[in-house]
Amino acid sequence: MAEELIPETPDESEEPIKQRKNGLYPGVSDELAENMKSGWADTELRDLEPVPQAAETAARRAALSARFPGERLVIPAGNLKTRSNDTEYAFRASVEYAYLTGNQTEDGVLVLEPQGEGHEATIYLLPRSDRENGEFWLDGQGELWVGRRHSLTEAGTLYGIPASDVRELAGALREATGPVRVVRGYDAGIEAALTDKVTAERDEELRVFLSEARLVKDDFEIGELQKAVDSTVRGFEDVVKVLDKAEATSERYIEGTFFLRARVEGNDVGYGTIAAAGPHACTLHWVRNDGAVRSGELLLLDAGVETHTYYTADVTRTLPINGRFSDLQRKIYDAVYEAQEAGIAAVKPGAKYRDFHDAAQRVLAEKLVEWGLVEGPVERVLELGLQRRWTLHGTGHMLGMDVHDCAAARVEAYVDGVLEPGMCLTVEPGLYFQADDLTVPEEYRGVGVRIEDDILVTEDGNRNLSAALPRRSDEVEAWMASLKG
Repeated sequence: MAEELIPETPDESEEPIKQRKNGLYPGVSDELAENMKSGWADTELRDLEPVPQAAETAARRAALSARFPGERLVIPAGNLKTRSNDTEYAFRASVEYAYLTGNQTEDGVLVLEPQGEGHEATIYLLPRSDRENGEFWLDGQGELWVGRRHSLTEAGTLYGIPASDVRELAGALREATGPVRVVRGYDAGIEAALTDKVTAERDEELRVFLSEARLVKDDFEIGELQKAVDSTVRGFEDVVKVLDKAEATSERYIEGTFFLRARVEGNDVGYGTIAAAGPHACTLHWVRNDGAVRSGELLLLDAGVETHTYYTADVTRTLPINGRFSDLQRKIYDAVYEAQEAGIAAVKPGAKYRDFHDAAQRVLAEKLVEWGLVEGPVERVLELGLQRRWTLHGTGHMLGMDVHDCAAARVEAYVDGVLEPGMCLTVEPGLYFQADDLTVPEEYRGVGVRIEDDILVTEDGNRNLSAALPRRSDEVEAWMASLKG
């Protein structure tokens, strides 16, 4: 990884470009500095079209404006975070900012200024790297180091919002008067500029509104979710084809195989891939992925591709590594499948959000009583939550730009709410028998099964966005055989 240069004497009116303590070049000669200012072609992009979701983001800003009339609203994208010394983590803009703008640039800030009966939106961004002061080649975030930024004019065209220089924003906000709200937790500098103008309670109301606004997806979002799921299906197929290589190495081969599909077809994975083989399947968020992959055991693969617009799939399949379920594995798998079928059937407009969870948990409780693992009757088991020793988690969650989307929504609008067309959620029951659980027969220990699909609530019921991946045990076996053969 190369290291940037630094000028000898930066202009006193500008912030000095940071110098590496152990950089090989102590400075820049006047002749080189002058040479680097000229001889560059005009690269302004003049034939840009607005981003595909521009109409949707405009409608979202209008809804936000209507909810908070007369108030200045500040929504930051966030800043780069250091990974190690002078390298940064890959940047992912705040969901609130990306949802309202379509932009994903670090340091960006959307500001809605009260104007008449509505608001005037401005997107504040870093402009093109300055060639006059050498920033474009001397600064670690200059264009020759990390790539070209859009000009403010280009950004205005792309996002349908007038763009201004974000370096001037903090000062302007310090001088601002009138009520202000900011989405907290993303940009400390912007928050510091507003520290005497905002309150935690008012800011939380803004955050909650933006979370609940995403509960019902528009047509663009549904299309992106389907795109994410389709890529995810292909990623699962990729994994099945290389299970022999995973057996020769580790779970990391599975993780890496899926990641390749996510990076080729999307932006990234939507969350850390869970490639849990054998007893690791009983660890709900197993992301170390450093264990052995053994024939005769199960692989629980929980993974999702994130699209370039941040919408993610979230799908789980539990697969027999050698392509065939043992009798006990099939018994447990089929019980989870039956529970998932009951859960999916309960997803429909007008149903309570909790209904699909309750339906799936009832089936699993019945199975546990039937197998003699817990004392019935089933109503007693459910009332006391005794099945949770082996079911552990809730049966699903909202899905969208966050894998656990809309998490800041009010309880009455989410968990205690009612399903509406356009909502998208996961249905993912599971049974997990820990390797050290002495309350179950030995053959159960270390077996974990989860089946998860992404379900869209429709006008007349639901649609399984991930239906292209087989779920029934015999279909899973046939699917794996076709891919391996």
